[in-house]
This record gives sequence, structure tokens and C-alpha cells, in this order.
Amino acid sequence: MTGRTHDLAAITVLGAVVLLEPLRTVTLATALVAVLANQIGGILPDIDQPTAPLWKNLPEGKFLGKIVDKSIGGHRFLTHSILGVVIFGALAWMLLKFIHPIMGHVNIGLVWWSFLIGVLSHLVLDSFTKEGVPWLLPYGRKFGFPGKSWRLTTGKSLETFVVFPLILIFDIWFCVSHYNELLILIHQHLV
Repeated sequence: MTGRTHDLAAITVLGAVVLLEPLRTVTLATALVAVLANQIGGILPDIDQPTAPLWKNLPEGKFLGKIVDKSIGGHRFLTHSILGVVIFGALAWMLLKFIHPIMGHVNIGLVWWSFLIGVLSHLVLDSFTKEGVPWLLPYGRKFGFPGKSWRLTTGKSLETFVVFPLILIFDIWFCVSHYNELLILIHQHLV
């Protein structure tokens, strides 16, 4: 899937979790950092690809991307597995604990969960592509659904004109159908 589809899916899943799972009070700072972490998590598994947006936006990023690509087994290998999720989760937790003293009243637990939701949404979406995902690495078989002949090719018209718009339509429907809960969330829980 493309980066924009991963971004939209990550925020969609986060929104659904927030609306369906009652939240306690959340500071605005926590909400903003959690959304940022979710979006980072939604694209992070693609750091194993030298052409990923992260590498394009860094000085010498193409060179660094090639090093990372080679060192972690190439695209859709380690970073697209449960083992990769565990590694990302552990590294994110250590980073959040390290920077927590400068983040004031940010609930790093919620930020961490938001990040993991983004990472997992990425893997689930990529499971719908022809390549699939090696969920059970080091067992290298790539899994996907539905059958391979029914799966998507990244960036092609089915993703662009069907999958992305369907996720967007779902977001609109979900927000409209949970309008009252959204108002309560905004008025009572976000302080």
C-alpha cells in the first residue's frame, strides 16, 4: 500500500479504538503526540525500503535507506513481522521513557499504544497485497488474504480508486454515526 493509504488506515483504526474504548481524561498534549506517534507507526515498517518517504526527506537518506534495507533483510521482511512489531514497540517504549521528562503531562502509555496501532495497521494492510507479509518471522513464509489472485498491487488503481476511498467513506460514516460520542470526547475528556 502507498504511504497515504497507510496514514489514513492508521488514523482510522486509532479513531475507532478511541471511540469504542472508553477513555479517561486525556490532555491535549497527549492527544497530539499520540496522533503523531500513530502516523509515524503507520509508515515506519517501510523503513526497510530505500525509496520510503523517510529516506527521501533526510540528507543522504537514499544512502542510509540502502544500508537499512540490506541490514534488515530487504523490503517486507523483519519490519513487517510480529518480531518487528515487538522490536519497534520496545524501541519506542525506551525512546518515550527517555524523552518523557521533557514532555510534561503527556501520557506515554497512550502514545505508545497509538504508535503500535499504527504499526499493526500497516502490517494488516500489507497483508492485502500480492506480496503478503512474513507475520511469523523467522519462519519466512509470507501470509496474505484473500487468495493471492484477489490481492492488491501497491499503488495501482484498485488501491487508489477503491481501497482509499472506501476507508475515507468508512471514516465519514463512523464519525457521523458516533457524533454524540465525539462531542463527549471533545468536551469532557480532552482537557
